[in-house]
Amino acid sequence: MRRLVWALLAAALGLPMPAAAGPVLDRIKGSGVLRVCIWPDYYGVSLRDPRSGRLSGIDIDLSAELGRDLGVRIEHVDSSFATLIADLKEGRCEVAMFAVGMLPKRMEQLRFTRPYLRSDVYAIAPKGSRVVRSWADIDQPGVQVAVQAGTFMEPVMAAALKRATLVVVRPPATRERELEAGRVDVFMTDYPYSRRLLDNADWAVLIEPPAPFHPLPYAYAVRPGDEDWLATMDGFVQRIQRDGRLDAAARRHGLSAIVAR
Repeated sequence: MRRLVWALLAAALGLPMPAAAGPVLDRIKGSGVLRVCIWPDYYGVSLRDPRSGRLSGIDIDLSAELGRDLGVRIEHVDSSFATLIADLKEGRCEVAMFAVGMLPKRMEQLRFTRPYLRSDVYAIAPKGSRVVRSWADIDQPGVQVAVQAGTFMEPVMAAALKRATLVVVRPPATRERELEAGRVDVFMTDYPYSRRLLDNADWAVLIEPPAPFHPLPYAYAVRPGDEDWLATMDGFVQRIQRDGRLDAAARRHGLSAIVAR
């Protein structure tokens, strides 16, 4: 309890991390390495360039900041939304930093920091589509609506669609290829991933909901069982929200519109 109090106090006052704050941080300090789970196909968040292997995105920048705060080296571990819970619980990483949506089922299994981003659901359709031209066209008979397996769009759209058909896309297939091939009519995504299409695909068009549809907070996730480590991560989020590092990283990667205060 004393360590938790010191971690929270340090976060509130903007002080450096305490030297020890529970078994996870003790282990990280001892090894000098913090393993951070990422999804390396998340544009603007944690994307790996297939040619150079270089990682970029808001959470690549912010994980580096976390490493500097803790005085340790960051080791990025490939994960995904489908394997996130197992990767954390089985100890493949100490924290997941790839804009993890705070879904009820995830919150039953994991522990989350305060939110640092918040995104609604958006639709991507081909330009000139005769099937989906507006949000109202999505939930109609015969429309094939794709979502990526494991993303928060999967349960949200499963509950929301009454007439259209939900298509769950699993790797190695991608939503973009399914849409380009004409096997689906539209796919649902979040704000960061929508930027990938708008920045790189002149054949795609973004369709926004006419009113808030399902805004979801994004946070960093850790496995349960070490409240001091959770407090350490939560304190980090609080500091970057206050000291400008979150805003600066969001600007660099085109995500200022969804920063959570």
